Amino acid sequence: MSKLNLDFSIVEKARKSAQNIALDTQEFINKHTTVTVERSILRLLGIDGVDEFGVPLPNIVVDSIKNSNNGSLGMGVAYYIGNAMINTGLNPQEIAEKVAKGELDLTSLKENDVFEVKLKINEIAKQSVNQIKENRNKREAFLNEYGDKTGPYLYLIVATGNIYEDITQAVAAAKQGADIIAVIRTTGQSLLDFVPYGATTEGFGGTFATGENFRLMREALDKVGKELGRYIRLCNYCSGLCMPEIAALGAQNRLDVMLNDALYGILFRDINMKRTMIDQYFSRIINGYAGVIINTGEDNYLTTADAVEEAHTVLASQFINEQFALIAGLPEEQMGLGHAFEISPDVENGFLYELAQAQMAREIFPKAPLKYMPPTKFMTGDIFKGQVQDALFNMVTIMTGQKLHLLGMLTEAIHTPFISDRALSIDNAQYIFNTMKDLGSEIEFKKDGIMCTRVNEVLHKAYDLIAEIEKEGLFKTLEQGKFAGIKRPVDGGKGLDGVVIKENVYFNPFVELMLEKDLVLGGSC
Repeated sequence: MSKLNLDFSIVEKARKSAQNIALDTQEFINKHTTVTVERSILRLLGIDGVDEFGVPLPNIVVDSIKNSNNGSLGMGVAYYIGNAMINTGLNPQEIAEKVAKGELDLTSLKENDVFEVKLKINEIAKQSVNQIKENRNKREAFLNEYGDKTGPYLYLIVATGNIYEDITQAVAAAKQGADIIAVIRTTGQSLLDFVPYGATTEGFGGTFATGENFRLMREALDKVGKELGRYIRLCNYCSGLCMPEIAALGAQNRLDVMLNDALYGILFRDINMKRTMIDQYFSRIINGYAGVIINTGEDNYLTTADAVEEAHTVLASQFINEQFALIAGLPEEQMGLGHAFEISPDVENGFLYELAQAQMAREIFPKAPLKYMPPTKFMTGDIFKGQVQDALFNMVTIMTGQKLHLLGMLTEAIHTPFISDRALSIDNAQYIFNTMKDLGSEIEFKKDGIMCTRVNEVLHKAYDLIAEIEKEGLFKTLEQGKFAGIKRPVDGGKGLDGVVIKENVYFNPFVELMLEKDLVLGGSC
C-alpha cells in the first residue's frame, strides 16, 4: 500500500516510457565506442604506468591506433593487443611499453583471425574479471564478519587535495561514526581526458582520482575498519571524460560507491552527450559486476533550478537512470538514485513537500539504496539555523528509509568543515536516527492532503516529460534544455572527437564476460 496514495498505473507507464528512451539510445551506443572505453579495456587488461613525460600508457596506445594511417580504433584495442600478443609473444603491459618507446606499431603487424585473437585476449580478460570478482568476495567477507548497518549509511566527505591528509581525515571520520568516506575529486578532473598516475598531494577543492590514491585509501579504511569492527565503504567519482576508466580503477581497488550519472556530465560539465552516453554504459557494466553502488546526480538539478517547480525533472531523470543501469546489468540494489533536501525554508509547508518527495522516491524505487543530499543552496552561514535545517533533513531520511545519507554541515556556506563541525553533525544525525527509528512505520499520510496531492502532481508532470522525451528522443530533449534548464548541442561540448564507429571485427571482451549470466553476481552490495 502506498502511504501517498500514488497512482502506480502512472508509475508503470513512466517506467515503460523510460525503458523505451533507454533502448532507443542504446541502439546508438551499441554502434559506437570512445577513446576512454578503449583505454578502460587496456587498464582491465593490466596496462598501467606512464612514459618518461608522464603520459599514461593507455592513452599512448589508443592514440597510436587512432592517429595511425594504417589502423582504425573502430576495430577495438582488444583486437590490436590480442593480435600483437600472438605475433610477439609479449603480454599487454610489455606491448604497451614498446609502443610508448616507438619500438612497436600495432597497426602494421600481420593480422590474425579474429577468433584466434579473441581466444588469446580472453585468457587475460578472464584473469582480470576474476580479480574483480575476488574483490567483491572480499567485501562480502568483511560484511559477513562485521555485519552491515540496517539504517542509513552516514556518508562523509574528505577534500584536502592531498591523499595522505585525506587518509588522516578519513580515519578520524570513521572513528567518529562515518560509514562511507567520499573522497571529493579535484576541481576540473572531470574535464581531463586522461587519468593522472600515482599518489597525488596537490589538488584544488579535492584530490585527484588515481589508481594509487584508491589503493592507499582502501588500505587505510580496511585497517581502521578492523580496529572498529565495521566495514568502511569508499566512494569516489567516475563521471567526466574518463568515466569508465575510473570505474575500472575503482573495481580493481575495491571501491564500494561511485558517482556515476548518465546525464550529469552533459548538463553540468558540457561533455558531449554522445560521448557520455557511450561511456556511462561501459562504466555501469563494470560497476555492476564489481558490486559498486552508483550514485546518480539528480540532486544537482535542484541547485540550478527551483526545487518546487522542477521536482518532476528529478523523478524523470531517476526513471531514466534506472533503465540505463538495468540495460548495463546493474541491479536495483546498487542504484543510489539521487535527490536532495533543497526547498527554500521560506516556502510554507516546505517540510511537507520534502517529506512527500522523499517518500515518493522510496515507494517508486523500493529496492534502491537512495542517495539523499543535505540542504546547501539555502544555508546562510547562520550555524544555529543550519543545525535545525540539517535536523529536519535527518528526520526525512529516517522517516522515509533513505540509505546513503550525506551529512549536512552546520557551517555550510562558511568554510570547509572542521572535525568538530563534523562531530556535531554526526551527533545530530545519530540522535535523530535513534529517537525516531521506527517513526516512519508508525505514521500514515492524509489521503488527498497536502503531501498526497503534491506527489501525484509531481508524478504526472514527470510522466508527461518522459512521454515527451520518448517521442522526441533523449538527444533532442537535452538540446532543448528540459533538464535543469540547461541546453546542450548534440554535436557540441567536450570529447566529441573521441567518439568512434565500431567496425565488424570489433569486440569488447569485458562486456561479454561481465554480462554473462553465469558470471554476473547480483544480490547484496
